[in-house]
Amino acid sequence: MAPWQPAPGETLLARDAAEFASGTAPALSGMRWFRDTERKDIQSELTVQAGWPEGPVYTPTAPPPRRSAVRKAGRFGLGALVAVVVIALGVLLDGLGGAGPGGSSKDPGRPRDPENEVDDFPVLWGGPSSLARTLPWQLDPARRPADYRTHCVVTDRRVVIVGFPDDNPGKDEVLWEIDRQHIARVERMTYSEVWGEAKVRFTDGSWCRLAPPAARHGWTVLRHLAHPTELMPLAEMTPRQRKYVERYAASVTARDPAMAPVVTRRPSGRFLIEVSTTAPVSAKYGIEKRYLHMSKRGRRGAIRQGDL
Repeated sequence: MAPWQPAPGETLLARDAAEFASGTAPALSGMRWFRDTERKDIQSELTVQAGWPEGPVYTPTAPPPRRSAVRKAGRFGLGALVAVVVIALGVLLDGLGGAGPGGSSKDPGRPRDPENEVDDFPVLWGGPSSLARTLPWQLDPARRPADYRTHCVVTDRRVVIVGFPDDNPGKDEVLWEIDRQHIARVERMTYSEVWGEAKVRFTDGSWCRLAPPAARHGWTVLRHLAHPTELMPLAEMTPRQRKYVERYAASVTARDPAMAPVVTRRPSGRFLIEVSTTAPVSAKYGIEKRYLHMSKRGRRGAIRQGDL
């Protein structure tokens, strides 16, 4: 067997480890819930109707803080937060700090959705027969076997969840897939211990919250889901843009010559060039790509907020 491959004419954009997210607020840390549209727990329904294995029943370790208290604390702590940011920037500029993926922990910041991040932490939300309820139970790290992994694959056409045992992507099995037209939008959720999570809202109003199992500076799954994919074929580029892409691709060590560079237009209007390497699919990080930004004029372009 071999790792999952796209269909002919389909462009593979990203593949990385993914699972249901875990709570970040102190009282909900490491916990997750499954809710219907009235916020009722549906674990028993998923077990009976969808064949999910029994899972843990979580209880918050302490009552969540009152919303008003959170707001007051936020106002009071704003000056201190600014000071911390300034100090952190100074450290970075002096070259004294900086951690790679999985390095030192980061301050998760402030929740943007307190109702679903501080008071409660649903990772699946939907009524009966909703799209969210079709998601596979293997995404739940508390239900699947310890030696089983799940990856999210994103293409220009669909999103696929694959799973495999023994840390061996060669044993891929497709657990779930959906055409991208059924995804209404994907939000970046920054209140997270893993640097960023994806709240995937489906067209029927249901949603789920996914995350990598460990910190990522740039989670490629989120990069290619947070915005509609706009592929830029080489044939449609200006001569300067095409030359820049080809020159960058040729400079990538261990480039996979069987895979053409993938160029997408980013929210800033600039372009992201991604080049596949010959590295095998990793159980921990999925597929490995090198990337660079390009300006509209076919030159190196600075990264803009939201482009990655």
